[in-house]
Amino acid sequence: MTQHSDLDITTIDCTRSDATSLFAELRNKLSPSGNVVSEAGRQRTIELFGEPLTPQQVVERICNDVRDTGRDALLDYSAKLDQKKLTPETMRVSAEELKAAHTKADPEYLKTLRAIRENIIEFQRALLPDDVKILREAGESKIELRQRYLPLKRVGVCIPGGAAAYPSTLLMTAVPAQTAGVKEIVVVVPPTDFGGYNTDILAACYELGITEIYRVGGAQAVAALAYGVEGIERVDKIVGPGNLFVALAKRHVFGEVDIDSIAGPSEVIVLADETANPEFIASDLISQAEHSPGSGVLITWHEPLIEAVRAALIKQLNELPRGDLARQSLLDYGALILSRDADEAARLTDLLATEHLHISTSDPEQMLSKVQNAGAIFMGHYTPVATGDYYAGPSHVLPTGGTARFANGLCSIDFLKRSSVISYNQKGLAQDAPGICLLAEKEGLTAHAASVTIRLKNESQ
Repeated sequence: MTQHSDLDITTIDCTRSDATSLFAELRNKLSPSGNVVSEAGRQRTIELFGEPLTPQQVVERICNDVRDTGRDALLDYSAKLDQKKLTPETMRVSAEELKAAHTKADPEYLKTLRAIRENIIEFQRALLPDDVKILREAGESKIELRQRYLPLKRVGVCIPGGAAAYPSTLLMTAVPAQTAGVKEIVVVVPPTDFGGYNTDILAACYELGITEIYRVGGAQAVAALAYGVEGIERVDKIVGPGNLFVALAKRHVFGEVDIDSIAGPSEVIVLADETANPEFIASDLISQAEHSPGSGVLITWHEPLIEAVRAALIKQLNELPRGDLARQSLLDYGALILSRDADEAARLTDLLATEHLHISTSDPEQMLSKVQNAGAIFMGHYTPVATGDYYAGPSHVLPTGGTARFANGLCSIDFLKRSSVISYNQKGLAQDAPGICLLAEKEGLTAHAASVTIRLKNESQ
């Protein structure tokens, strides 16, 4: 690893005249983007498709081919993009492979999976709503209104597997779905050593009782889940993170199926005052930057903290195995921001609306009351983002790229289908008929009104 003695990370002083433009530039960097591609990626696209397509165009081509041609296109793209020749038989992980992986798994690993699963179930179960029932009765008039919640029947889960194995993502997607009552959970994971051939991933699937796992990834896997192909039945919803192509594919198929969100690079804002430990803050910023790409932003109104955190970052980046990757992420997407006060810090936080927010102050609750936009919020000096990423119970699948101003993190409620149930008797219909008919006639929809009055011609029936 290369040793560095400095870190030229973007630094913004909100009292300076250039602060507005620097902040706008940072905000733009962290916003969703679908057409940014490296030169190497551009050349790879030309090799595969014969022309320099944008990522969005690549995704459209792949999804449409899988929709139109089915499993043949799915396997063909796996061979081209993942360099893995699969057959219909090897595409699906067998029951024997799952059991063997579980048998070989480290007992301490399995024990940890069970503990995390119980934490997730405890939290996610508490979120589930009860059915609602309202009864309006007056004499013989009776109107009953209900809201019914039922779990989705079939859900697809995307697990990344390019640079690392992510059993935590399996837990944070599949267990909330199971808690909601989803019976059929389908996992797609790239055919790599970190993905569909990773024994930790397969052992975790077996531990959770998930038996339908396919060694396919990327946009082609999303398309297979959305449209269905030979051997893979279509799902009702697709959840889970992935690279740019997975995110764009989820956006492309939305409407055919539901999706959780269009996830981008991981990110964190640390809001800190004079009581915060600069070593802790540096570790928080690096923990998201090491995803590479990933963003870490400090916002503080305590000026000495800026240089103290910079020094801690340099020290820790020089010591960590992924330090060089995290350093580049911080140079590209990180910032140290000095605000005028806590109120301005809260306003800036809401403007960035990031995935993770860590409030590292003497009174986190007071600061929390000033902030609205964040995917998940971590309170106090001893609650690093890793607690939510791995263990606490809320899902770590969260909105990114500024979408936390309107989007939410994944939870058990997202796997429920709700329906209103309405029941009138004739007297109840007669009671509400004047209002129904008046509004229908105002809109010129006379057949709507007639569908009511025809039932009231003989109220004695």
